[in-house]
This record gives sequence, C-alpha cells and structure tokens, in this order.
Amino acid sequence: MSKVLIKGIILLEKEVLKVRKTKDKNELLEWVKAIGIAILFAWGVRVFILTPIVVDGASMMPTFEDGDKVVVNKIGPRLTEYKRFDVIVFEAKEDTNYIKRIIGIPGDRIAYENDELFINGEKYEEPYLDEYKKALLGNDTLTQDFTLDQKLGEIAVPEGHYFVLGDNRLNSIDSRDPSVGFVPMDKFLGSAEIVFLPLDNLKLIK
Repeated sequence: MSKVLIKGIILLEKEVLKVRKTKDKNELLEWVKAIGIAILFAWGVRVFILTPIVVDGASMMPTFEDGDKVVVNKIGPRLTEYKRFDVIVFEAKEDTNYIKRIIGIPGDRIAYENDELFINGEKYEEPYLDEYKKALLGNDTLTQDFTLDQKLGEIAVPEGHYFVLGDNRLNSIDSRDPSVGFVPMDKFLGSAEIVFLPLDNLKLIK
C-alpha cells in the first residue's frame, strides 16, 4: 500500500472522528436545551398555573383530611370569576395560608338559622356537609345561628371581598372570626381542584 494511500486513509479517519465528535456535541447540546426547557416549563406551571399544597389541620373535613396534598389552580379562576361554594386558598397573614369554602360573594346577605344556610333570603343546600351531619345523628349542629351583621357588623359582603367558611364548622377559624373577616380577592392564591395524595383520597373537589 502506497504512502499516499495510507495518508489518505488516516486523514479520512480523522475527519470521521471530527464529524462524530461534532455530532455528539450537538446531541448533548440538544439534550441540555430540552431538559432546560422542561425545567422552565415545570417551574412556570408551578409558579403561575398549578401548585401543590399540603392541608394542615382538620378545618375542611370531611372534604379534606389533615395531610392531604391538593393541586391549586392559580390562573383558571382569574380568567373567569370565583363562584359561591368554590374551595379556595388565600393568604390569611404573612407566611400563613388558609383553605376554605366561599359561602358569600360580593353583595350576598348571609344567615344561618337552625343549621341551615340562607343567602339573600333563599335557602341553600350544603351537600358537602352531609357526611358530618349523618355522623352527628342529630345530637348537635354544625353551625351556630348567625347573620353577617352579628359577626362582622356588615349587612352584606362588601365589594371585592368574600365570606368563607371551613367545612368543619365546629373546628374552623374562618370569616366568622373578626381576625379573618371578609377576605379580599387580592389575597386569593387560587382554587383547590384535586386531591392527589394520598392515593386513597384521590378525588376532584366539589
């Protein structure tokens, strides 16, 4: 084999190695880009759209149990409106968030009589409390009678605010307590959509 041919083969092998190295670098760069985009997307979803929270305490039983992990929808309600009976998470005070159910929207007059909810004079059913009511077997009530003016000195829920209660009415710090009172919408973090852990409690929130 001539020296010229040998040199040609060596040069060809070097070029092949260069191509392979370049290809490997490009593939690695593409993987890094893909992983980076995935991380940014997951971060964006968590910060701006969906975020998990852990329920602390029993104030929303039987809907949530202590330790349930819940997905909070941070953007959906902002595109429409929060509705009566939505379950929401809000900032009660610095570094403390509460999860409660909206009972009164702006303009609502709220009253409880004989453990029954009346909004603007109309009786409303609360099926999410049925489990507790059955457990009590009529020996007690879940909610003591009250009106908004008795609790907070207002006849109706003010504009831009909401009246919220925990489903565990016997053990919940909520809008009935003046320390919480009416909750301004700008304190809302989002609506609770799904319990995803533990798997035994997996469910959509109603």
